[in-house]
Amino acid sequence: MRTTFALAATAILAGSAAQADCAIENEVEVKILAAAFEAWKAVTDAMAECGNVQAELDQQFRVKQPSAFAANPALYQVGGVSNGTITPLLNEGTIRPLDDLVEKYGQHLKPNQLIRIDGNIMAVAMMVNTFELAYRSDLFEEHGIEVPTDYDALIAAAEKLQGAEGIDYPLGAMTKSGWDLALDFVNLFQSSGKPLVNDDSTPNVNNETGIATLELMKTLSGFMDPEYLVSDSTYVQQQMQQSKIAMANMWASRAGAVDDETESQVVGKVETAMSPIAPFGDRPVATIWWDGIVIAKNIPDDEAEAAFRVAMEGMDTEMVQANNDAAVWLIDGYQPGRLAQGAIATATHDPAPLSYPSTVEMGLMHTALGNEVSAYLTGSRSAERTLEAVEQSYLTAAREAGVLN
Repeated sequence: MRTTFALAATAILAGSAAQADCAIENEVEVKILAAAFEAWKAVTDAMAECGNVQAELDQQFRVKQPSAFAANPALYQVGGVSNGTITPLLNEGTIRPLDDLVEKYGQHLKPNQLIRIDGNIMAVAMMVNTFELAYRSDLFEEHGIEVPTDYDALIAAAEKLQGAEGIDYPLGAMTKSGWDLALDFVNLFQSSGKPLVNDDSTPNVNNETGIATLELMKTLSGFMDPEYLVSDSTYVQQQMQQSKIAMANMWASRAGAVDDETESQVVGKVETAMSPIAPFGDRPVATIWWDGIVIAKNIPDDEAEAAFRVAMEGMDTEMVQANNDAAVWLIDGYQPGRLAQGAIATATHDPAPLSYPSTVEMGLMHTALGNEVSAYLTGSRSAERTLEAVEQSYLTAAREAGVLN
């Protein structure tokens, strides 16, 4: 399965005139299941202007989508996906190629919005997401700390901020047991430029880079809330908003919330910078992601057409201009704000972070990491035994999935 997604830095800076309100009057019921963060709320609110749209925004969307789209008829017409969550839908054949719909209603889409898999357009991307270092500029200035560009400097900054007045902990991270913790490992490991899975589908995790990754995760955890194994993206966002932490390597799509005057205590005090580089790598500790829409296969063609048209209305310039700082949009009209600078620096670094692979093998590896890594962090297993467990878990799942003999 070959996926094509090109991130053009110039596309991030594109702009154009605003579009009008919803240009269609939708008479077909359209339901969408997507992740629960501000960018999706902005898009689904704009879709709803067309009428007859129901949006379900749920952080468990990745668990719910496969069975919901496998139903006949599908329970949703539209899915919000990323390069890390589209794979199960592709594997089960529950989403449809969009080439005809793009030709008819998507002439305005840019090439880097068209996610081609095995030659077919299977998704339309609306935004780029990656990680950036969000930090309290007021505390850095007060304590004479330079913005860290690598993890040695980040640890030194955390040591200097340990016990600092006005915060509870120097550092936050998305390290909730399971999917988030696995992604933390993936981001660190792939900063080395090495893949977690070899070209022949064998695992490539039980090695010196894997050991170094686990050891760095353990070191960083010492500067975090002791409950770091329940810390997901919302948890970190709220820690930053509530002045509980001084810095975090976090999703760019979450950073804008620190300037939300209705819920943040640190408005204007947070800046962003490139995600730092790990001691064993030369790339920022991040992966490149896209988020966008897919259309269910198990629905009538007229529903699919209506759903695509409504989605295009939700992903237009007017929506972006009303929600500019909710994401690093790929849509015309986006103007990068202050809190997007770190994401742009991360994505355009040379060498750039690797994209998160949309493959069956990577999905199996991610699950194995999510199931096994916490045992090392809690002290119940050594790093070596943990990586052996990850390797064995992956091998078993890969054989069952038919990707390994």
